[in-house]
Amino acid sequence: MANTMKIPSRELWSYFGYGLGQCFSFGLVGSFINYFYTDVLGISALAASTIFLIARAWDAIHDPLFASFMDTINSRFGKFRHFMLIAPLLITGVTLLSFYKIEADTTTKILYAGVTYILWGTLYAISDIPFWSMSSVMTNDSGQRTRAVTAAMLGVNAGIACANIFFPKLAAFFAQYSNDKGYFMAALVMMLVGLPLMLNGFLQIKERVLPSPEKVTIRDTFRNLRQNKPLFIILLSFFFCVFHNVANGIYIYFFIYNMGDASLQMVIGLMGIVAAVVCLVAPMLTRKMQKRKLFMILCGLDVAVRVVMWFAGYHHTALLFLLLGLSTIFVMMTNILTSSMIADTIEYAEYHTNKRCAAITFSGQTFTGKMSVAVGGGLIGVFLTVIGYVPQAQSQSDAVLNGLFFGICLLPAIGSLIRLGFMSRFTFTEEKHAEICRLLALRRNNVTVDAESPELTTRPISAN
Repeated sequence: MANTMKIPSRELWSYFGYGLGQCFSFGLVGSFINYFYTDVLGISALAASTIFLIARAWDAIHDPLFASFMDTINSRFGKFRHFMLIAPLLITGVTLLSFYKIEADTTTKILYAGVTYILWGTLYAISDIPFWSMSSVMTNDSGQRTRAVTAAMLGVNAGIACANIFFPKLAAFFAQYSNDKGYFMAALVMMLVGLPLMLNGFLQIKERVLPSPEKVTIRDTFRNLRQNKPLFIILLSFFFCVFHNVANGIYIYFFIYNMGDASLQMVIGLMGIVAAVVCLVAPMLTRKMQKRKLFMILCGLDVAVRVVMWFAGYHHTALLFLLLGLSTIFVMMTNILTSSMIADTIEYAEYHTNKRCAAITFSGQTFTGKMSVAVGGGLIGVFLTVIGYVPQAQSQSDAVLNGLFFGICLLPAIGSLIRLGFMSRFTFTEEKHAEICRLLALRRNNVTVDAESPELTTRPISAN
């Protein structure tokens, strides 16, 4: 196996395209499904919240089990690539079902919403886990992986941003022809654009890293996960984006009541696209410094920018959006580093267990991301209650306005401080990853490596 496996630009663009198409679905469901349930389908907010809670509980069971099964199989297309042929069709279908308004009694509507939402989360994992796992088999080089993960993360963020920008306009256009505020037809257009982007990803992306020669069982995958100590530090730092997720949910309230213009919400989506383009520098930065160090610097910068924002206030709109834009760049880049570091821990666990289990490793990212969004969504209601927000009021008190500004400003800064603290305990650097890759290559060439101490012996591995 070559020490460095360069990924062609064509594949990186295709990887970007798959993430873009996939996250049309994620952006639609993440941003609009709650409103669809309450104001289009006509079920209560409590029923919708219960559905979300049940779905997350199911994800905690389904995601690791599916990932462990994925790690045990191979096909003529490779280990993960064949899922990228099936999943786009499944995601497209279930997204459209999720935004279909049925005419039935309230109980049936709640059951329909629950079944389609849980099914959506299940099928989305069948796409998302192999999508991210592909970054670990496209190359074994840490720098090349950062390029791949950067392309993937840019696609993900661009897909979510496009959903937030174009879906409301499409829905408004189709609303005059339907009784569901145009949601189903708008979702259909978005997914018909996303489907070929995902299928092209299947056609273009290649697997280059060979699976471990030993047969992997489901029991092996969970043992592999338990041994992957660096992974849990990364996932904890990733989870505490939860405070940024709370801020994302508060923006609409802030723009309506503090800024007096709900349309400013669109600027957040545009900032996401701009930030995604700026994040193209991430691979260059990781050639200059360790990912861990860069991650901590970015968290520190996010805290600094948000403190400046707090003292500057929100009456200078241009300055406010400049600072929010900088924060968006910093956070987005930390998420790129998160995925890249997760990919590197696959070799760490393989070295200690003799089993390569990429899918269950990335299932941690998929589940943690879902949980962070779900917890953030739940905390939004708690936060609004604590600050004394009055629903559907024409105006809010000064205490509420200050609370909303705190929510989009200093609350995420607290999250960045927590993330910085967790990452300070991360010690699996690029140098250690490169050494483990070298030892794994020697192991595959029948040189014994002690898994507890990275010293080589000259005794060949027994054929028995």
